[in-house]
Amino acid sequence: MASAANMNAVRETMDVLLEISRLLNTGLDVESLSLCVRLCEQGINPEALSSVIKELRKASDAMKVEEPVLKLFRIQLSA
Repeated sequence: MASAANMNAVRETMDVLLEISRLLNTGLDVESLSLCVRLCEQGINPEALSSVIKELRKASDAMKVEEPVLKLFRIQLSA
């Protein structure tokens, strides 16, 4: 029974954290938020983790912008 109560507490905690995450517009889904929580529980500095996530998003956004430009460049070269 303690295990079921513990699972309910964990589920409720994650629900609250997900709602806070949504209110703050973090863009984290349930899986990503859960991973971040586990990393913090393992001792990862939350501010450092936040910085890494921001940098990864910037790099991802830059790649999304560069891809269409590269396609256009290839089309112009082949013409």
